[in-house]
Amino acid sequence: MSATMLAAPWLCRSCAHSLRRSGVFVSLQLRKASTASQTLAGLPPVLLDRARKLAAEHKQLTKQLESEYEPTAAKRAGEISKVVAALQELDRAKAALDELNGLLESDDAELRQLANDDLDATKKHLETLGLNLSATLTPKHPFADMPCLIELHPGPGGTEGRHFADTLFRMYQKYCENKGYSARVISYQEAEDRTPGLDGEVPISEAVLEVTDPGAFAAFRGEAGMHRVQRIPATEKQGRTHTSAVAVWVLPSFPENSTDAENDFNNPESDFYVDPTEVKSEKMRASGAGGQHVNKTESAIRLTHIPTGIQVSMQDSRSQQQNRERAWRLLRSRIASLRREQREAQAKDLRDSVLSQSQMSRGDKIRTYNYQQDRCTDHRSGLDVHNLPNVLQGGEVLDKVINSVQSWLTAMDIRNLIAQEEAQARAAAGGSDKKKKGGK
Repeated sequence: MSATMLAAPWLCRSCAHSLRRSGVFVSLQLRKASTASQTLAGLPPVLLDRARKLAAEHKQLTKQLESEYEPTAAKRAGEISKVVAALQELDRAKAALDELNGLLESDDAELRQLANDDLDATKKHLETLGLNLSATLTPKHPFADMPCLIELHPGPGGTEGRHFADTLFRMYQKYCENKGYSARVISYQEAEDRTPGLDGEVPISEAVLEVTDPGAFAAFRGEAGMHRVQRIPATEKQGRTHTSAVAVWVLPSFPENSTDAENDFNNPESDFYVDPTEVKSEKMRASGAGGQHVNKTESAIRLTHIPTGIQVSMQDSRSQQQNRERAWRLLRSRIASLRREQREAQAKDLRDSVLSQSQMSRGDKIRTYNYQQDRCTDHRSGLDVHNLPNVLQGGEVLDKVINSVQSWLTAMDIRNLIAQEEAQARAAAGGSDKKKKGGK
């Protein structure tokens, strides 16, 4: 069993390097160059202002809690405490840099040499702390601390796509085992065509794996998208390379006994709430491989959410009730994810249009697995790795790829935050100018 997977309140050296490579640091430096006043560690003024405001809010909340405990205030204070800690560390590093710059003006040659020796390391440390503060300022994903469901659906490519869906399913199973995550199979539906694949894979039409550890959604959310495979199928007689794809969805899995109102599926204000009167339930006979049972009993369940058209079928269990419960879990998770995506789409209206090319949707091909070249390429982080067998075994090479995507996601979150803060600042400035003109 792994420990709770929470985002670290600091950035390791490799993560900071990835952020620089992804263009965030370059973006910060460009903004610094266009600003008249110097800012800490190259941070844009909007981010530094945001951090200072949150620090002032934290100070006020702390003072309030000293006289009277209030749960909402305590929760808010905890949420912004990492920003305060990062800002304090940045301020200390800036003070140390100022002291070194002062020593460079000293009449003592030995002191000047000592200061000069420490100058580069202090500047690099300040730069890393600036990136760390930027990361702590990014809003936490509302599903970050939750377990998750990893859904796999074969895309274009016919039988080969169904074979590779099984490959990826087993890859994630082995990755969870190697990392110590707790995972269980929610759904594994074999296709009617039982022809084995290149490595003995079973063709599947759908599979759902639940990772039950808190924080699993944050750990796996970067896996969502189209995974492309390039290889020679077992059925190929001419030795030609085929390209197929598998769609991977990563959804939050609601806690079965949640005390959090936001995640309580019985709470109408929760993203996971689904009005039962808006769901059409159908009983069916199970289909596919599985013996005599699948054709003789109506144990399969199909749920259709009428307002959105989202449909879920479940037939893995012989128990109709168990299939019904699993189908409802999956339906709630899909609807919660859809509601989150709709809110994100609305929030994008505040961002600069230049960022639109950085937004990845489920339809984008995010990763390629090339068998002939023994290569795995993630098209977002730009990372190329070899030793494909280790990737497909859920080994340390796959872990390296997933970590590179986490760094990319952090970089995108920072860029989006900067754009959103600057858009709000421009809107506020525009409103202020209108008031001034109106008062003349």
